[in-house]
Amino acid sequence: MRANVKPRINLENRTQLQEVIPIATPFVLFIDPVNTCNFQCTFCPTGDRDLIKSTGRWQGRLDFDLYKKVIDDLGEFEQPLKVLRLYKEGEPLLHTRFADMVRYAKESGHVQYIDTTTNGYLLTPDRIGPILDAGIDRINISVDGMSTEQFWTFTKTHVDFDKFVDNIRRLYERKGDCEICIKIPGDILSEADKKNFYATFGDIADRVFIENFAPCWPTFDIEDRLGIEITEGIYGNTIADIKVCPYTFYSMAVNTDGTVSLCFLDWARKLVIGDTRTNSVKEIWESEPLRQHRISHLQGRRKDDPTCAACGQLSHCLPDNIDAYAPGLLARFTGPLLA
Repeated sequence: MRANVKPRINLENRTQLQEVIPIATPFVLFIDPVNTCNFQCTFCPTGDRDLIKSTGRWQGRLDFDLYKKVIDDLGEFEQPLKVLRLYKEGEPLLHTRFADMVRYAKESGHVQYIDTTTNGYLLTPDRIGPILDAGIDRINISVDGMSTEQFWTFTKTHVDFDKFVDNIRRLYERKGDCEICIKIPGDILSEADKKNFYATFGDIADRVFIENFAPCWPTFDIEDRLGIEITEGIYGNTIADIKVCPYTFYSMAVNTDGTVSLCFLDWARKLVIGDTRTNSVKEIWESEPLRQHRISHLQGRRKDDPTCAACGQLSHCLPDNIDAYAPGLLARFTGPLLA
């Protein structure tokens, strides 16, 4: 097998956040090209179309001119953005100008690295060339079944599994310097399926990994929807209670309507802190609402916010833990955010 058995997130050689907070330039910016999806996965809020409609969340594609404005805004920061993540809630390849998005960010000089996460259905031979040529650095592919039948069970979508695999094989053969990472939730697999996963994708990816489901979406009960009990973290890690969310100190997310959420898991738009249509990304990053939210976490008041209180990302998926450093970090936020 060519691929490394390794999760999509880099768990080693991570920046020690307690040493660099507050951060003048965000490390990660999520931009959601499309907040709708061609799949209706039972384990994802976007897949429940009635649920999304009940929230009043605007549905559609990010305007390309607004996208360019957001990328141009990044030029106001002292340093280039480390990672641009072109995904959040929907299937990003549904945006007809996805390759143009990659290219524009690459050519801007404001972004060091670009990745996306896709269900892989639209990685057809005619689509992969322009995306790779635009310079994308990594494509994470979420596989939602090891057969056509399993795909239907979990996504309510007919997927020709053999064709799906063949498309990924073509992508891998054409990938150049782009890293291909493939993951699947192990909760839906038998032991035979798990072996088949590695056998099927192990030679047509750079990384492969079998993850666990996690209750990461606030107020979305994945255990109830799937009829399972989650006993481990997403990477097999121990579940732990975390007081301070580290993500809010180094990342934020631009929604498809241009609003900005302080969290990439804000599917119901409960954590909107700004709007790129009226303010620059830098102004939002340095804003008082975001500073106050960070302070509340450092003061041990994360669960005062009902959305943050209901988040399972920290307990099940956390790559960084800054709880022990909260008192010292709080002192850094007693004055202006970027003194």
